[in-house]
Parts: sequence; C-alpha cells; structure tokens
Amino acid sequence: MTIDRRDFLQLAVGAAGLGAARRAAKADTYPTRPVRLVLPFPPGGAFDIIGRPWADKVSKGGTLGTVFVENQPGAGGSVAAAAVAHALPDGYTVLLGSSSINLTEMILREHPLMDPTKDLVPISMVAITAFGIAVNPAVPVKNLKELIDYIKASPGKMSYGSAGAGTLNHLSGELLKSLTSITDLPHVPYRGAGPALADVIAGQIPMIIPAMTGQVLEFHRASKIRLLAMTNSERLVGAPEIPTAVEAGVPGLVTTQVIGLFVPAGTPKTIVARIGEANHAALADKAYQQSLVDQAFVPVIDWTAEKFNQFMTEDVARWTPLVKAIGVRLD
Repeated sequence: MTIDRRDFLQLAVGAAGLGAARRAAKADTYPTRPVRLVLPFPPGGAFDIIGRPWADKVSKGGTLGTVFVENQPGAGGSVAAAAVAHALPDGYTVLLGSSSINLTEMILREHPLMDPTKDLVPISMVAITAFGIAVNPAVPVKNLKELIDYIKASPGKMSYGSAGAGTLNHLSGELLKSLTSITDLPHVPYRGAGPALADVIAGQIPMIIPAMTGQVLEFHRASKIRLLAMTNSERLVGAPEIPTAVEAGVPGLVTTQVIGLFVPAGTPKTIVARIGEANHAALADKAYQQSLVDQAFVPVIDWTAEKFNQFMTEDVARWTPLVKAIGVRLD
C-alpha cells in the first residue's frame, strides 16, 4: 500500500491535531495524580517552613489535589532547580525556588546546570525572606556595631556559618564584610540552615547568617542565639524588636530573596494558570497570610511574573561585582 504526498500531509496534520487535543484534554483535567513540590534545601530552613504548609494548604483546598513535598538539597539550590527544569513539563513537578537561582546559575557557575531564564517558568510568588545576623550568646556583643568592632579586634576568633556556599546567606555575609572593611571572618558553608543553626547554638561556630524564620526568632527569644540585626529594608511585622542592619549602622546592607513557584519551560499555560490560581487562593486567606508573618516572612500578594523577572535581573546586576571581587565559585 502506498500513500501519496497529499494524503500523507493530511494524515500528519491530523496526527498533530490529535496530539494537541490530547495535551489540551490532559491540561483541562489536571490534576489527575499527586503533584510533587521540590524544595532546594534540607528540612529546617525557610523553604521547608514555607513549602510544607503551602502544600498542605493547597491540598486541603482541593485546587491541586494532593501535593507532596520532596527535599532535594545541594549546590546552593541548583540540584533541585535542575531536576525540575529537566522534568516533564506536565505540571506534576513544581519547584519552590527563589530569585537567587539566577545568581547561582548565571554568575556563580562557570558551567551552569541549567539556564533559569529559559528552562524554568516563574508562576507565582509566595513570600519574601530576609536574613539575620546572629551570634552564640557567649560572644560578648549586644549589637551589630559591637560585633563589627569585636571581629576587627579579635583576629582568628570569629567565623560565620551559612546554609551553603553561594547562597544569599553567604553573599549577605560577604556584603557585610565588604561594607565594613572586615578582612578576617572566614565563611563556614553548611548543607542547609538547620545544621548551621544547631552548631551555632552548640557553640561550634560563633556566628551565623540565617534566613529569618519563626524558628530563628524562637531561638533568639529563648536566648539560644542572639539576633543583632536583619537585612530587610524595614523591620519585620513579626519581629519588630529586631533592628535592620541599616538602622544598626551599616548602610547598604539590604538583602532579600523572593520565594515562588516555578515549573519546567513548556508546561501548558492552562496548567500554569491553575497552579497560580491555587497559590493566589492560599494567599487570599488572612489566616494563612498571618501564619507567614508569624514565621518572619512577608507574604507576596500582588507580584506578577514580569515584576519577579525584573527583580531577578536587577539582583544579578547588583551581586555580580561582589561575586567577582570575592572569587566565589560553585564549580
């Protein structure tokens, strides 16, 4: 049996149309199975504290059916981001990522694991996080100025821990050093905030730059650590007693990251819209908003994907000179 060219083309067009119709039908019925929310750091940090309640909230709301959480730590968040970027673009693998993924892949790596501007699609933002400057209570300082003076007067005594090399925690520490002319404050990278917090509480390290969370605030209020300042542009509603670094005498020490939802490029627009609707519904709940505030986050109610992309572009431009100056690389 032979098929002439016209019949072949008609069959090809029909097959393509059938494939498109099937994809559309799948998008219309989404979700039909559990959705995986991938977190880029281990349990105990800001992403885990935001991600697990978010998954529970949208699951109970029914918009996305069942959402389960999977921690994939490593490489400053790049392991999880790359895993999602290379997953099937069907809406069943979602990344709870942040604006810092552009920094990690675009300026901290010579050989990027993926291109976040092409391989990931930002859907909707959840919260803004700032960073704290904290010490073990045995360190004899009560405020940020005293800490800076103590570091300079005590060569070889101080170091600081962070959630990992190349994270915004790490870069915030390096920015502090740059702005205050501190030359002797080695960085100790950890695989996530949880282990770093445990070590500063135990006195294994004297200082930490943690993402601000309710857990960090609890440790501070229980005198297990001493928060001296935070890097947000204004005081947090959930922690009004903690001064900003600018108020504490270091102009320019303002660092934040925006945490949001991403899917692989090529995910159908109807599915992208469905996930965005689920997030907006969650954030519209005043009780859920308050839970984020209580955990030291700032809920993001009205950011568009365009505004988020602009924020990430400006962030890359801002951090590139410092990264080049300190020579930090992740590969």
